[in-house]
Amino acid sequence: MVDLTTRDIAAVQRRAAAESITTKRRSQASMIITRFLRHRMAVFGMVLFLLIVILAFLGPLVWHWDYFIHREIPSNAPPSWDHPFGTTRAGQDYLAQVMRGTQQSIKVGLVTAILSAVIGGFLGAMAGLYGGAVDNVIMRFVDLLFVIPSLVILIVVAGFLGASTWWQTALILGAFAWLNTARVVRGVVLSLREQEFIEAARGMGASNTRIILRHLIPNSMNVMIVDFTLVIAVAILAEASLSFLGLGIQPPDVSLGFLINQSRTSVWTRPWLFYTPGVVIILIVLAINFIGDGLRDALDPRQSQARR
Repeated sequence: MVDLTTRDIAAVQRRAAAESITTKRRSQASMIITRFLRHRMAVFGMVLFLLIVILAFLGPLVWHWDYFIHREIPSNAPPSWDHPFGTTRAGQDYLAQVMRGTQQSIKVGLVTAILSAVIGGFLGAMAGLYGGAVDNVIMRFVDLLFVIPSLVILIVVAGFLGASTWWQTALILGAFAWLNTARVVRGVVLSLREQEFIEAARGMGASNTRIILRHLIPNSMNVMIVDFTLVIAVAILAEASLSFLGLGIQPPDVSLGFLINQSRTSVWTRPWLFYTPGVVIILIVLAINFIGDGLRDALDPRQSQARR
């Protein structure tokens, strides 16, 4: 009897082990990573963006020229082994300038996206949770700003306050980049505020601020992450527009938009000066959009029951 029971237990254990191999559920993080890696364009975008970041932030550490003017650098030199992107009229290595401009543009995009997530996430959660007058005031203000072309607002504000450094430009862009984030988060919160876990939090005496910070915003993180990537791309384009108009980052610093503005008269005579920063902007925006598409698919809750 003892032997039979032992054999039965061993058989049950083997069967359970075999079933666990085929039915083992993946963790949420592993499922998201797996779905993201299946999105070929998203993986391509991630690799491309990482390469651009490495070029922008590590390239200046190993490149033998910086972005300042040097007497030993020839003026208006075409691309060569010593200066792969050529040189400027003032005697600056253009590769160093492009790396510096890419670095500043990426910093502007990241800081703008962070500000957008913080401001838009909190205000959107407030509008969705409180409803009524609070919702009306916040959303009518958002609608008002949406009516006015964003570039017009940015030009007026940048011209009045000045945006000569990258962080000033990022603050100005971040002050107006949160509008769509607020709308998106509000829509998610409207569907969450009647859920049982929100009612339980209220029943335990949690304040509205705690509910927003501990429950609503974390549960809106999926859509906020996707929106975060898109804001980075929009902010880089907006910074390039401001700098092209002479209202963004100013010398001695540079940005990609500033480089395009400086070389706009060289489109036909020295096209590498004009098109190189433009191509870098296009590559950055494409890479970020591909990443955003991949994250949108990976974070789709309808695929959260995937199994091995």
